[in-house]
Amino acid sequence: MYLTGRLPLLVALGAVPVVLLSAAGVNAWVAAAGWLALCLVAALADAALAADARRIRVERSAVRRVLLGEPATADLRLRNDGGRTVRGRFRDAWQPTAGAPGARIPLALPPGESRTFTVPLLPRRRGELTSRFVVVRSDGPLRLAGRQTRIDSLGAIRVLPPFTSRRHLPSRLARLRELDGNTSVQVRGQGTEFDSLREYVRGDDVRSIDWRATARSTTTMLRTWRPERDRHVVIVIDTGRTSAARVGDGVRLDAAMEAALLLAALASRAGDHTHLLMFDRRVRARVTRVDGPGLLPALVDAMAPVEPQLIDTDWDAAFAEIRRLTSRPSLVVLLTAQDSAGAARGFLGSLPALTGRAQVLVGAVTDDPEPREERPDAASVYREAAEQKTQRDARAVAAAMARAGAEAIADSPEALPPRIADRYLALKAAGRL
Repeated sequence: MYLTGRLPLLVALGAVPVVLLSAAGVNAWVAAAGWLALCLVAALADAALAADARRIRVERSAVRRVLLGEPATADLRLRNDGGRTVRGRFRDAWQPTAGAPGARIPLALPPGESRTFTVPLLPRRRGELTSRFVVVRSDGPLRLAGRQTRIDSLGAIRVLPPFTSRRHLPSRLARLRELDGNTSVQVRGQGTEFDSLREYVRGDDVRSIDWRATARSTTTMLRTWRPERDRHVVIVIDTGRTSAARVGDGVRLDAAMEAALLLAALASRAGDHTHLLMFDRRVRARVTRVDGPGLLPALVDAMAPVEPQLIDTDWDAAFAEIRRLTSRPSLVVLLTAQDSAGAARGFLGSLPALTGRAQVLVGAVTDDPEPREERPDAASVYREAAEQKTQRDARAVAAAMARAGAEAIADSPEALPPRIADRYLALKAAGRL
C-alpha cells in the first residue's frame, strides 16, 4: 500500500470543520482525532478498492546491443488480464548506470488490452545492464491511496565498447593500401609474396620480368609483389589488477580494448588472422577463427562483459593459452601495465619463452603527467617525485623487455592505439610480419 499527495490535502482541509466544531462547543482534540480516523478509513478503503496490478503481464523485447554513450530504448508491453482498468503509474527498475529516467510513467490500462511503452536509456557503463522487475502502482477510485505491486520481468541490454579509436582507421587503411601495392611501386623482398602479372613499363625493375609469361604473351610481362598475408596476430589483454587502475577518464582495461579493436580492424583488412585472449588467471574472453566482417562484432561482444579482476595475472598460463590458439603466431601483442620492476618479475621471467617463437609487442597505457605549478607546495613536489620514479621504473622494465626480445610501447589512452597500429604497419613494410 502507498499514500498519494491527496491524503495530506484532505487532512489539511479538516482544519476548517475542526475549528467550527470547537466553536460550537465540541472538544477540538476529539474533533481532530475523529477527522484523522475518517481520513485513515477513507485511505484504507481506497487502497482496497484499487485494481489488482498482479494481473498485469509484462513482455520485453530481445536483448539489444548499443555502444557506450549512445542513447538506447527499452520496449515494454503491458497487458491487463484482470477485469478492471488499472490506473496509476509504473517504473522499469533499471540499474542506475543504465541512465533510465527517474520519473514514473503514467498508466491507464483497460481490461483485456495491452499497451507498449518505450523507456529511454543512456548507458554510462560498459557491460550487461539489467532490469529485473517492474513496479506498478494502482490508484484507488479517490486517488488517496493505492496498491504497489512488483512484477518480475528480466530485461537486459549489452553495452559495447565505444571504439573511439575508429577515427584513426581511415588513415591507416590508406597506408595499408600503399603497402599492399596499390601504388605504382612494387618491389620484391623479404616478407613479400607473388601478387599478379602486369605489362612492363619503362622504369620497372627488369629483375621482376616473368620470362615464361612473356614467352606466352605478345608483350613483356612483369611480376608484382605484395606483403605476405594469412599471418597470425594474437592480441592478449591483461585483465588482472593492474588493468583496474584509473587512467584519464576510464581504466586501463578500456584503453586496451580500444587498441585491440583498432589493431584487429587493421589486421583484418590486411588479410591476417586475428585472435583475442583476455586473461588473468583464467580466460575471461576468447575470440578465434573469426575473419572478415564478423570479426569486430565478435570482438566487442566478447569484450563487453569483462571487468578488471583484483588478482595478479599468471603469465605462464597466459603464454600457454597463446600456444593453444595458434602453433605459429607471427605477432603477439600484449596489452598490459608493467611499470614496476618488482611487479613485473614474473612477466619478465616468462617472456623469453614467447619471444623465442614470435614477434612480441608490449603495449602499456600511461597517464599524462600533471603540469608543473609555478609555486609548488610540498604535496605537489612529492607527487612530481613519485611520477618521475614511476617513469624511471617503467623505462627500466622496458629495457628489460628489449633484452628479452620484446618491444615496448607506452603512451596515453588516446595515443596508444594509433601507435600500435603504426608499429604493425612498420613490421609489415619491413617484412618482419
